[in-house]
Amino acid sequence: MKNFTNLKSRLATLFFVGLLSVSFHSNAQQEAMFSQYMFNTMAINPAYAGSRDVLSLTALGRYQWIGVPGAPTTYTFSMDMPISNEKMGFGLQASYDGIGLAKNTGIYLTYAYRVKVGPRTTLSLGVQGGAVNIRWALSEAQNVGDIDPVYSGMNDVNKILPNVGGGVYLSNDRSYIGISCPQIIQNPLTNYNFPKSDSSAAQASRTKRHFFLMMGFVLGKGNFKIKPSTMVRYTQGSPLGFDGNINFWIKDKISFGVSGRISQFQSFSQVEGFDAAVGMLELQLTPQFRLGYAYDFTSNRLNDPSKKGVSRLIGIPTHEAMIRYEFGYTKNKILTPRYF
Repeated sequence: MKNFTNLKSRLATLFFVGLLSVSFHSNAQQEAMFSQYMFNTMAINPAYAGSRDVLSLTALGRYQWIGVPGAPTTYTFSMDMPISNEKMGFGLQASYDGIGLAKNTGIYLTYAYRVKVGPRTTLSLGVQGGAVNIRWALSEAQNVGDIDPVYSGMNDVNKILPNVGGGVYLSNDRSYIGISCPQIIQNPLTNYNFPKSDSSAAQASRTKRHFFLMMGFVLGKGNFKIKPSTMVRYTQGSPLGFDGNINFWIKDKISFGVSGRISQFQSFSQVEGFDAAVGMLELQLTPQFRLGYAYDFTSNRLNDPSKKGVSRLIGIPTHEAMIRYEFGYTKNKILTPRYF
């Protein structure tokens, strides 16, 4: 029984390595995925830096498919603040994203220039620069090095890839809209030298530019408010991805909501690749301290009992937790609470 369990663990690890390899060569999503994207905006758009008008610290952890060996795990930490009389924003981001034997660790500095275009409306132009350490340790796969030379260590990847990104963010106290591309440089991911005749494979093995369009607004006054938001994702060579969300705020202290995520949006009459339904809860414990939690009901083929490869919402847990703390919070300085 123990040997069977070990075998399942090894096969699962190899499955996720293979999955990652396929994603590199099919122009799939390479940026980390977040269910609480509307509360972790600087990870997507550098123009968000300084928009909360105070020194803001945000940490987020995402644990996907709990109990499955090699499942994705993501951590991010960001800090940002306004400078120069709130005409500029400065930020720092650090992230870790792991799946199977692949580990990506990155750090970026962010700068935003902010211009008042109305009494309560600000237009922000942001850029970021930094690097990501890409580590793909195939040689760490157990008991396969003697079977397949791919796992002998010759194909391990461990490199630092510099990159830059940019974005635009227009916001006021009731709404926002932004567009961004966090990583513009298309760096090579593997050490393999492709022949000149195979330029398509060489291009497919590079990082892809991911474009994000996001928007949201607040409806209502008093003790009950509704906050819908959406994000559209595009990667070259892949269909549009679409996230839709609606949150309900009670007394500006408690927020609960639902989201839907689609990875392959062809048209309103042809929707494929429904990824997940998400439940979310936000607690504004104090004017400075906020907690967030999301649970993904994932659409996947991992536990299809019919073995026909049919996607269905599955019970493998995916948890995402967020914590935010803000300094310099005074009621005469910023709104209570900040919705965006």
